[in-house]
Amino acid sequence: MQFNHVVVWLDHHEAHLIGFNREASETSVVKSGLDTHKVHTKKSRSDGDTAHYFDEVVGGVKNALSVLVVGPGLEKLRLLKYVLKHHPQQSDKIVGVETVDHPSDAQLLSFARKYFKRVDNMQAEY
Repeated sequence: MQFNHVVVWLDHHEAHLIGFNREASETSVVKSGLDTHKVHTKKSRSDGDTAHYFDEVVGGVKNALSVLVVGPGLEKLRLLKYVLKHHPQQSDKIVGVETVDHPSDAQLLSFARKYFKRVDNMQAEY
């Protein structure tokens, strides 16, 4: 199923992608493949590992019209920089970047529905 809105929650371990509309939602998870015991060292990830992870995330939202990127740390900002550099055609879809801790998928979907309701209402005014 294709959805206009997608929320991406990510950290350095995995990304949860939830596509949704008013009636339905669909969740997928992308694993980073990074060594979870060494994530805070410089040698824990290579540029190729990160690129592969981010490319999978970008591929998961390619059909969305609007994307909200959230997460607890800096990975969401790293993804944004990666998209701007390597997938600039996808960057206009990103409507927001927010800090969100570790919600359940249901909590994340609720947060995203409220967020997009505000964004959609604001866009309708212009």
